[in-house]
Amino acid sequence: MLLIEQFCSTAQPPDEQLVLPFERRQKSRLRTRLASGEEVGLFLPRGTILRGGDCLQGNDGRVVLVVAAPEPSLLVTAAIERDLARAAYHLGNRHVPLQVGDGWLRLGADYVLKDMLDGLGVQVSEEIAPFEPEAGAYGGHVHNHGDEAGHKGIIHEFD
Repeated sequence: MLLIEQFCSTAQPPDEQLVLPFERRQKSRLRTRLASGEEVGLFLPRGTILRGGDCLQGNDGRVVLVVAAPEPSLLVTAAIERDLARAAYHLGNRHVPLQVGDGWLRLGADYVLKDMLDGLGVQVSEEIAPFEPEAGAYGGHVHNHGDEAGHKGIIHEFD
């Protein structure tokens, strides 16, 4: 099994791809498979969130490109900017991971939130798309977590 414990430069051409939905890109300890089918174990610093375009380095030197997998999501648009801002406010108030684009919002598919958004008068369409929510007020992924960087945790998931 390929072991990955560190990030590497995006300037290096990738040898492999790791295609994961957002829910799985939030896991710092993960057993899964590369796009080629090879088994891989991730042991990254706790709190790491992988983003599409990140590059990881395997214990054998291979470079692995992280790809945000297309997944069921909701695309929110509005004819009036204030309505879109209002929808973002209500979603943020519920701590919903949210991708913010120019004139649109994207969130994971959820029929309860879809009903709420419909009630706010915005346009909501279901789609399959890569989901890259905002990193939040405290930044993106963590690359260094002190003494935890070398810690070998338990791999707790498998595709």
